[in-house]
Amino acid sequence: MITLFPLYWITITSFKTPGAIFSYPLAYWPEEFSLENYIGLFQKAQFGTYILNSLTVSTAAAAVATLIAMLSGYVLARFEFRSKSAVLLAFLVTQMIPSFIALGPLYLLMVQLGLVDQKLGLVLIYIAVCIPVSTVMLRGFFANVPDALEEAALIDGCSRLTALFRVIAPVMKPGIIAAFIFNFVNCWNELFLSVTLMNSDENRTIPTALNAFITSFNIEWASMAAAAVLTILPTMVLFAFASRYIVQGLTAGAVKG
Repeated sequence: MITLFPLYWITITSFKTPGAIFSYPLAYWPEEFSLENYIGLFQKAQFGTYILNSLTVSTAAAAVATLIAMLSGYVLARFEFRSKSAVLLAFLVTQMIPSFIALGPLYLLMVQLGLVDQKLGLVLIYIAVCIPVSTVMLRGFFANVPDALEEAALIDGCSRLTALFRVIAPVMKPGIIAAFIFNFVNCWNELFLSVTLMNSDENRTIPTALNAFITSFNIEWASMAAAAVLTILPTMVLFAFASRYIVQGLTAGAVKG
């Protein structure tokens, strides 16, 4: 109930007319369904552009971060070196630091690089944010892959990179998909960095657009509810189609064989 009722309430609110939203007593089922709020999103704001921006930024950042995490997770799982424990500890510590603490330095860095209000700048920061947790996650998956598979590929003449992508990666597909989805969802829902770096309407992402519905004197509940439903749908569809891989990936990385 705690999880589902807010989703239900947001959904039915998005189909109410603006006047019906504030009616009393509360109507738990709208007397008349209306698409006015959804139509208004695309007529009054560039919501289609926001969705495209979020899809572009989240997909690019999640894909590159997952690829880099595969390489770093492979190294941490297969090789022994002096600073290995320190690297793992550093990756874990970074997850304990709230992202908004680094907003000032990151903004100054993006100004110097000329990447403020550029989707590329946001992608680069998201990649850096996603790599640590993805590396730790994929390291657990690599630890469960038998060394014999890789050794057989090396004996057959494969290099380590060839063995990684042609032999180990197919075995680790559930884990790789799980890591990609978690990276995608984190980028899709991120607010602080996107609000700080994105100023123009043509480069804003969905969380920034949702935040714009809250003004100093008013909250546009109708538009916000419709936008929230459209924001949730892509991640729900993604989880629905990839749920099998997520479950397999999480269980595969949970216990070391």
